[in-house]
Amino acid sequence: MVASTNSRCRKPAFTLVELLVVIAVIAILVGLLLPAVQAAREAARKASCKNNLHQIGIALHNYHDTHRTLPTGCIEWRGFSSPISNRQFAWSALLLPFLEQQNLHAQIDFRVPFDASINAPAAATRLSVYECPSADNRQLVRGQTDYGGLYGESMVDRDSSDGMFLYDRSIAFRDVTDGLSNTLAVSEDVGGPDSEWINGRNVFVQSGGINDPNAWIGDNEIRSRHGPGAMVLFVDGRTIFMTQSIDVKVLGSLITRAKSEVVNHDSY
Repeated sequence: MVASTNSRCRKPAFTLVELLVVIAVIAILVGLLLPAVQAAREAARKASCKNNLHQIGIALHNYHDTHRTLPTGCIEWRGFSSPISNRQFAWSALLLPFLEQQNLHAQIDFRVPFDASINAPAAATRLSVYECPSADNRQLVRGQTDYGGLYGESMVDRDSSDGMFLYDRSIAFRDVTDGLSNTLAVSEDVGGPDSEWINGRNVFVQSGGINDPNAWIGDNEIRSRHGPGAMVLFVDGRTIFMTQSIDVKVLGSLITRAKSEVVNHDSY
């Protein structure tokens, strides 16, 4: 009787083969779900990046409403032969009060260069509105930015100062005769060598296509970590993901502000 009772109470167990099958099924499910999870996370990061540029666009319009121009691309550009005393402040530093960063703006002494020691604490501040969540965290000395102002382009002609953010010159909406909805203002510039929101080198001339693998890595260009394209901001405030398959001539025409090019919206 005792032996019969023990036989009835014995619990079934997994065999080795069954256990291996379960592990294999779990591994397959994880392999199927992981890309979906990664895609969902990237979609969220991409949406956040687009929102950053949207906020920058609103700030630029508010700046223009106040000053009747957009911020100067770079104040006192520090070129190869320029004195080290040139201040070299970026448009993105001038924009701070219109991004709800009045206190940070007040901490900056604009009478001295951007990299003066007195400006170091403010310059080191990181601002989420200037950082794409998909970009690499590079731990720069100063606050990082993944968005650059477009100084111009070199694909349409040799006039490279045909964009929206120039050295020591402010552009107004009235200067954009190509139309605010047909002209780019700011774009992603992920991994560029001059990626500090306070540094006036945060403007650049686009020399080729978006995410161009042949572009010199030591130059600022329209680049992103979002795959086959990059986020761009038009002067009218419109933000889109522009595919890297866009024709370079069309891209160049969208960067120029006053060259009377006719660009069909279907071309991008």
